[in-house]
Amino acid sequence: MNQPDPTLPHTYPRRILLAVAANSPQIVTETVYALACQHMPPWTPTEAHVITTQRGAEHVRNALCPDRQGWLGRLCADYALPCPTFADNHIHLITDAAGNPLEDVRSGPDNTHAADCITRTVRQFTADPDASLHVSLSGGRRTMTYYIGYALSLFGRAQDRLSHVLVEEEYYFHQEFFYPPPRPLWVVRQDGSGFDAAQVEVTLADIPFVRLREGLPAGLLQGGGSFSAAVAAAQRRLDPPSAHLDWNRALLTCGGINVTMPPVQLAFYAWMLQRRMQGLPPAHWTDAETPSLAEQFLTVYQRLHGLTGSYEQVMKALAGEGMTKAYFEERKSGVNASLKKALGAQMAEAYLLHSHGSRPVTRFGVRLPVDVVRLDA
Repeated sequence: MNQPDPTLPHTYPRRILLAVAANSPQIVTETVYALACQHMPPWTPTEAHVITTQRGAEHVRNALCPDRQGWLGRLCADYALPCPTFADNHIHLITDAAGNPLEDVRSGPDNTHAADCITRTVRQFTADPDASLHVSLSGGRRTMTYYIGYALSLFGRAQDRLSHVLVEEEYYFHQEFFYPPPRPLWVVRQDGSGFDAAQVEVTLADIPFVRLREGLPAGLLQGGGSFSAAVAAAQRRLDPPSAHLDWNRALLTCGGINVTMPPVQLAFYAWMLQRRMQGLPPAHWTDAETPSLAEQFLTVYQRLHGLTGSYEQVMKALAGEGMTKAYFEERKSGVNASLKKALGAQMAEAYLLHSHGSRPVTRFGVRLPVDVVRLDA
């Protein structure tokens, strides 16, 4: 079986259409029509999902659900399309902090709940490597469309897309127009005039967006954090780097984010930061210094963690051969992995233990400017 191609979203086995909608479920069928019947190559969703309020849910359910002879099924029958899965559990209700569905989105807290619900849903769908996600900006309140577009910018991958479907204003919201049928269909307006639905032009505008996913910490990508937390994490990636080590609390903060590491890794990184502040060069395990590299590292470990049982274990590991290649490499790799997990790959780049020089004597150390590093007593 061929691997899906991120430049060709239609090659993914799971194709998800996601929209926000309240009183305009038409945007789902209009978007499916445009993607499947006008787009080249066609992108036919395997499932459709709608984020809405309690007030909007019944409109969406009545208009789209197959068990109610909804318009989504009619569209697929008219154009011989495979019908995307759409059921009650594909209608995602915006809820408050207690899990109660919101009737509408009007207040500041309502908007916060909407943003978090949209973020959770987009994050969930973009976590599936076998899925391509297509997000429509066309329905719902303006704040909701802003949030869903921004959420896709935060979590979207190469295979994900964003669009806006357009129809002329006189057909927008019309309760008998959900897509142009393949044969003439006269639709009567409330004023007695009418139009041929088959002649209505539907336009799908592809909207480019910046993908910020690689700059987010793993915790946010894996399911934790609100919309605001994700935005703050993306912003921190753009801020100047800063590293702060609190010796007394054994606490490392990079770019305002607490970075958790096992004690031995934290001591190793603290040692590298200290060398940077002291004007010492990047280190190689073969370097002959006085005191030795092993002694320097043990001094830092003791200052951070005290003369505990773990200190004795570290001392025993370094006894005899001292700072070996295996010990040095394992600590260095562990530090870099912890930084990437806490900060995200792109933000972590400024803080990593980078290679300096070339083989066979490649040294390692931080590249952070001295003036952005703070080591508190």
